[in-house]
Amino acid sequence: MPESTPHIPDVVEHNRAAWDRQSAKQCEWSRPVGADVIAAARKGVWRVHLTPSPLPAGWLPDDVRGLRVLCLASGGGQQAPVLSAAGADVTVLDVSSAQLAQDDMVAQRDGLTLTTLQGDMRDLSMFEDASFDVIFHPISNQYVPDIRPVWRECSRVLRPGGRLLSSFFNPAVFVADRNPEDAKQGIIRPRFKVPYSDVRDLTPDELAAKQSAGDALVFGHSLSEQIAGQLEAGFMLKGFLEDEQPNPRFVIDRFMPTFIATYAVKR
Repeated sequence: MPESTPHIPDVVEHNRAAWDRQSAKQCEWSRPVGADVIAAARKGVWRVHLTPSPLPAGWLPDDVRGLRVLCLASGGGQQAPVLSAAGADVTVLDVSSAQLAQDDMVAQRDGLTLTTLQGDMRDLSMFEDASFDVIFHPISNQYVPDIRPVWRECSRVLRPGGRLLSSFFNPAVFVADRNPEDAKQGIIRPRFKVPYSDVRDLTPDELAAKQSAGDALVFGHSLSEQIAGQLEAGFMLKGFLEDEQPNPRFVIDRFMPTFIATYAVKR
């Protein structure tokens, strides 16, 4: 039987709806921090995450009071409220209104000042040049097909010397076939090349099934796109972290750290 022809989606709109649903289910990245975390941050005891491990020492100052911080594609009521409680001037931009509502809820509950804006991480045209001291961009750029615009826009809206803290998946995560039987047997069966695209590389039936399930569409960007892309946009790399998945989802997670985080400074 011939495979069906999938409807090629508006990726941003599809993923916005997917993350609205994830937020409603209180997924891992949609569980707002408690009032106790905010109270501690107000006393100077806080930490934020780009990967499962805490942020490495020195990637952010111990005292963030007065820093203008953009939490980019970072809704969910987690990182932004903590930074706000620690004294930073925080703006959150996210494609999902439901994720942003989590930040608004924490801000209202705990008396924080936060600015929340809905938008595409590749388009920061609502911000003037050199608007921020720090951009905090945890794992999210796999949800857009092209990331070089993300790095260019980050460079534009950061002041000279400003910090870009970002994280993403090692592209090795996207290589294997996702056959459940392979996972049960601990087999890594290479199928896809990097850079990877759900829209391009899945069969029409696989893509249609993913769309029908409402799952977010993902893109496995190469390390050249991730790291060289930052350098090309005018950044200097100052820190690099590999981190392991504490709850492996894929066979590859058992054998190598599949999270990567970078600390870059605008030249």
